[in-house]
Amino acid sequence: MAETEHFINDGFGWECKHCRRESGVGGAAPSGDGALARFFREGEAEEREPRLSAHATIARWKDDTRRTLCCMRCRTEEDIPAGTV
Repeated sequence: MAETEHFINDGFGWECKHCRRESGVGGAAPSGDGALARFFREGEAEEREPRLSAHATIARWKDDTRRTLCCMRCRTEEDIPAGTV
């Protein structure tokens, strides 16, 4: 897993840590009455249109040099040192 100050890559793409924390991805499971495991909330055949369970936005490269990541949701930017990718 690659990680920088503002972004994290779990193998599915770079995600903004701020947006990821805001959406509750990677944190503790919800608690309280009616809290179901992800297995019971998401199913393969339950919907016609597939959607990702992660709500954090995948960051994009700012330009073709692939040196700066940019979160499309909160506009956080960070220069990525060579060898991190």
